[in-house]
Formats: sequence, C-alpha cells, structure tokens
Amino acid sequence: MDRDLNLNRAETFSFINPWIRYFLFFFSFLFWVFSLLIVAIGVYAKVQKATTVRDSFLIDPAIILIVVGVVMFFITFCGCIGALRENIRLLKTFSFSLTLVFLTQLAIAVLGFFYSDQTRDALGRFVRKAIVHYRDNLDLQNLMDYIQKEFKCCGWNNYTDWSWNLYFNCSQGNPSTERCGVPFSCCTPGVINTMCGFGVQTQTYLDAEKSIYPVGCAERAVTWIESHLLLVGALALGLALPQV
Repeated sequence: MDRDLNLNRAETFSFINPWIRYFLFFFSFLFWVFSLLIVAIGVYAKVQKATTVRDSFLIDPAIILIVVGVVMFFITFCGCIGALRENIRLLKTFSFSLTLVFLTQLAIAVLGFFYSDQTRDALGRFVRKAIVHYRDNLDLQNLMDYIQKEFKCCGWNNYTDWSWNLYFNCSQGNPSTERCGVPFSCCTPGVINTMCGFGVQTQTYLDAEKSIYPVGCAERAVTWIESHLLLVGALALGLALPQV
C-alpha cells in the first residue's frame, strides 16, 4: 500500500507550481501564435514585392517583421513546450533568452536617453535611406507616408531633404516630372490637389507652408514625445511587464 502511494506521488510530482506552469504555458502559447502571424505578414509582404534593393535590405519593414517574428517564435516555443513538458533545459533557455532580450531593450533605452544626439543621428540615417529608396520599396513608401501624415512633417530636417531622392532631386539635370517636389503625404489636409507638393523645394519656407508641412519629422517627433511623456512611459511599461 505504501509502495503504491509512493509511486503515485512520484508520478504526480512536479518541479513547477501548477499555477505558474499553466500561466506560463498560456501566455507563451498566445505570443507563439502572435509570432507566427508576424512572420506570415512579413513573408507575404516580402513575396508581394517584385525586387529588393540591396541597400534597403536592412531597413525593409518586411525583413524586420520576419526577424522579430522568428526571434519571438524561438523564445515562446521554448517557454510553451518547456512549461507543458516540464523540460528544465527548455525553461532555462526561455529564461536566458527573455532576460537577454529584456536587458538589450533596457540598454538601448538607457543609451538612447544619455546619448540623444547620437540616437538622433542614427535615426536620421535610417530616414535618409527611407527617403532615398522611397520609390523602390512600397513598404518604406507607406511607412514614410504614414509618419509624415501622423506627425504633420516633411523630411527629416525639413522639406528640402526630399532632394535626397532620385525623383524629387532638385538638380538642373533631373528629367523627372517630380523634380523639386515632395510626396503628397507632406501636404496639409486643406489641400485636395495631389500635385500640391510639386516644385515646393524651390519655394521659401513661408511660401511652402501654404501647401505643405515644411517642418522636419525630427523636430515633430521630439515635440510629440515631450508632450506625451505619460503615454511613452505607459507603452514602455506595457512592453516590459509581460517580459518580467
């Protein structure tokens, strides 16, 4: 009798608290499914594009989605199967990976705060590449249009930054019909003409202000963050808490 009781206890014994086990399994499974969705969206967006410019590969939103999705899939898979099967090795891998990701995010946030000028320069290089490849990559085009519409800005420093783009370049030898122009996403809501941005790079700041938002997105982003510190803090906390 005692022998049977001891065997039953051995079979039901668990190194992990059942509540923690199923809680971890549920959230890991939830984020595992979400990671598959992210990878699927990234792959679909990548397949839909006929060509990819080599220089824009690392800033391609589709590639970024695929990489983030694959990393999430690996981490949540370890957590999900590790909790379900009580596999200590998978749980340790899950814990180590999640800790590494969390510390990386924390380091980026701290460095971004203390080295704000270098962070702004890095973001400026990213936006410059996005402007250069605006017509080459549909995802980058949609991303730039969304940013400019939401922040009511144009370019990184100001509207003349669009001269970085081959089609909007303001040099005399440019045969493009969009020469010295800016995208429609720079235009003010009151303007219904889709050609409102044509030729504005040749205008003064005050004249350009009548039809577009001449201020750069860098200034707008800083202003937005300063006026929405509570929201930024809540988003950062919302990102950190599930990992903790």
